[in-house]
Amino acid sequence: MFFSKLLPKNDVFFKLFDQHAEFIVKTAQGLKDLVDHFGDESTRDHHISNINMAEHAADRVTKEVNRLIHKTFITPIDREQIHALINMMDDIADAIQDTAEVLILYNVTQINADIVSLTDLSLKASERVRYAVSLLSDIGKESIATGILKTCEEIDILESDSDRIMRSAMSDLFHNHQDAKELIKLKAIYELLETITDKCEDVANIIEGIVLENS
Repeated sequence: MFFSKLLPKNDVFFKLFDQHAEFIVKTAQGLKDLVDHFGDESTRDHHISNINMAEHAADRVTKEVNRLIHKTFITPIDREQIHALINMMDDIADAIQDTAEVLILYNVTQINADIVSLTDLSLKASERVRYAVSLLSDIGKESIATGILKTCEEIDILESDSDRIMRSAMSDLFHNHQDAKELIKLKAIYELLETITDKCEDVANIIEGIVLENS
């Protein structure tokens, strides 16, 4: 471990992680904007376009990271960790885009409080992912490593909150909704929204492993 810290590092990976994390937050903010203003049909295309542009930009960063893995002699952290982290981060952006598309494709007519709450948690979790990722380049500092682990714990809490809200929403759905089509729509949306925070937790778990192995 000591010898590895003496080797030259290619910090471009950390910069690309930061870029990707910014695009994740942009997709999450776009989803929140879509949900918050869903009743205004004139702005839906604008919000969807923002989400799609950010997701496509995140895809380009992911491809660049995966390309550099094979071209870089010395990487700042293990190659498998780099590959796992960037691809799991990309899964967050994909899940957000999928959720936005389903809201439109399923012709949802009304946004309820559970959808709003789950969307808010998705944005908060995405922002905490961005913060944790932004600290990775200073992972050798004990105080930074501690801060990253604390942030990962916060992401875990947000995921638990999301899971709790989804379970409550599902219970209400099956007890109080008679319209089968509406039930199917809402069930799919709840599950997709909860998947976003699940993916954020997966990223947090990868980051925790990186911290423990490299700090």
